[in-house]
Amino acid sequence: MSGLPTAWYNVIPDLPSPLPPDLPGPGGGTPDGLVPQIPVGLVRQELSRAAQIPIPAEILEHYRRFRPTPLKRAAGLEQAIGSRARIYYKYEGGNVSGSHKLNTALAQAYYYRQAGATRLVTATGAGQWGTALAYACQAFGLECTAYMVRSSHQAKPYRRVLMEMLGAEVLPSPSPRTEAGRAVLAADGDHGGSLAIAMTEALQSARAEPAARFATGSGESYSILHQTVIGLEAREQLAELGETADVVIASLGAGSNFGGLAAPFLREALTGTAKTGPRCVAVEPAACPKLTRGVYRYDFTDSSASGPLQKMYTLGHAFAPATIHAGGLRYHGTAKIVSVLREHGLVESVAYPQNPVLASGALFARVEGVVPAPESAHAVHAAIVEARQAPPESVIVFCLSGHGLLDLAAYDDHLRGVLPDYELPEAELTRSLASIPALDLETTEAIGVR
Repeated sequence: MSGLPTAWYNVIPDLPSPLPPDLPGPGGGTPDGLVPQIPVGLVRQELSRAAQIPIPAEILEHYRRFRPTPLKRAAGLEQAIGSRARIYYKYEGGNVSGSHKLNTALAQAYYYRQAGATRLVTATGAGQWGTALAYACQAFGLECTAYMVRSSHQAKPYRRVLMEMLGAEVLPSPSPRTEAGRAVLAADGDHGGSLAIAMTEALQSARAEPAARFATGSGESYSILHQTVIGLEAREQLAELGETADVVIASLGAGSNFGGLAAPFLREALTGTAKTGPRCVAVEPAACPKLTRGVYRYDFTDSSASGPLQKMYTLGHAFAPATIHAGGLRYHGTAKIVSVLREHGLVESVAYPQNPVLASGALFARVEGVVPAPESAHAVHAAIVEARQAPPESVIVFCLSGHGLLDLAAYDDHLRGVLPDYELPEAELTRSLASIPALDLETTEAIGVR
């Protein structure tokens, strides 16, 4: 291909309806919902109407160390499953974080440094985001603190080691350091944690230190913007092979991986220059199916209900996810951009339990020589399902968003037959949905949202 994109694709102006405005929560925020923790450079990206936003030269310099990433034909997988469809995967695991997360981590560290921050505080599930931010902070001269979901902290010790090697302070969440963490531990000393709890701790920690700022890796619109390098590269790489995607697949945690791959493929359909685009399929764990079984409502982005409210597909901010190996896919909500696309029927979602997902990941390792992370294995499994039912000569593209070399405990449990297949019970879903705030009609009419 000709090389690395020099501008990110801003999908917001092309969406079929405007993004619903954020509402400030009890923890504060400007009237339009933009929390002061976010630097002006990122705020401008959220508000821009430009179709392309240039990538600063200093960020491009770092991108060039691992981008463009390869688009590979999964010929071994095609043969193994007897598929007449052509399967391609965009491999984002070839950098120090082992995932796509580095695309936005570098950009955020750059803009936070410009804004005068000296420390970034974050929450991380499986550890890929924490690792990416730890590296990005080193690259731009910042300190880093990561609150890691306790169950992942215990199950993935080498993710912690990698973050610490890159200079980050890593704390298991819930932790005794913050008010939120102490409250959870007092109620349940063995609590495995959740991304929502870790986010609450990171927010409280960042607010307690004047030069510290909270950084989030996936749900915000600017995170999806930075991840569009994935889809922009993949489209160009396919075009050079004379191919056009029929199905585009990625796993979904909060939405940056899926949004970053899918948005550039949907551009012509969104702008009306083509009648339709490819089918774009977001893949979730059955234990945390927010697009598949959640509701489109205003909800808090953190478990303490102190941050802003966003209109999104959500399971409720009080959702307590099961302890599954795909720790990065356990967030209760979905990015606003992905939620709007889903509400308008422009993207689809599916949810699968752990064992078939990891079985597909193990098959992929045997026939393609790459071990997918449990999160990425969801996309592998969906690609296999699609390929088995696709018309001959269909083209399927999925994002292998991370490697699983530090997640072998998941495959060990699967191979030994001790891995449970957990599907969110209806009663538990009903309870978690009840935590969503009921906004009165006057409030929603005042901001032009129904």
